[in-house]
Amino acid sequence: MDLWTVHLGRVPYAEALALQHRVRAARQAGAIPDTVLLLEHPPVYTRGRRSVAGELPFGEEYYTQQGIEIVDVDRGGKVTYHGPGQLVAYPIVGVTDVMAFVSQLEQVMVDALSEEGIAARGRAADGRDFTGVWVGERKIGSIGLHISHGVTTHGLSLNVDGDLAPFEWIVPCGLGGVAMTSVYNETGKSDRLACLRKRVAHGLAQALNARQRLVAPQALERALDAVPSPVG
Repeated sequence: MDLWTVHLGRVPYAEALALQHRVRAARQAGAIPDTVLLLEHPPVYTRGRRSVAGELPFGEEYYTQQGIEIVDVDRGGKVTYHGPGQLVAYPIVGVTDVMAFVSQLEQVMVDALSEEGIAARGRAADGRDFTGVWVGERKIGSIGLHISHGVTTHGLSLNVDGDLAPFEWIVPCGLGGVAMTSVYNETGKSDRLACLRKRVAHGLAQALNARQRLVAPQALERALDAVPSPVG
């Protein structure tokens, strides 16, 4: 079994979301194998299905003035931030046990961070509000998923060396008073995103018992273009 691994660079959120939906439709149709999209986003806050009023306490106009887009999405979880210097991975894969897959995603990040000398842990077992990866009481990795007909969209984000200030302007993941951290904050190392991207992709392939296959964005587009549009 293959895991198509696609490196996309920096992609606007809406564009990446539309691509996820196309990949999901192709995966559900059996036209392509499990696929993971690896990328960064320009600054954006995304609000999940469990978001509530008060998670953006300064008001939307303030965040717009900071150059941060706000998007409502269909994933689980609450509000979070994505921006340059953060690794985002969107696995569009078939799953039968969602909580087991969440634990696998946590472990993938834990293992990747371990190679940076960072002792991290997953906390999904502490309740859904604590899902993600933590260094002590500081959160370094987040997870939010949507499942449609057994296929996932959305995924994980790992703070590598980006600006963490936008997290301080919200109630991240619905948890007040939580400090966010990054690989840079924990180690002083910068320029680690490419290395962590490789580790996360490799770890995900291992977790899925799949063979990683690097696929260029253009090749993915050709595969998607060949999928017949759903009737009706």
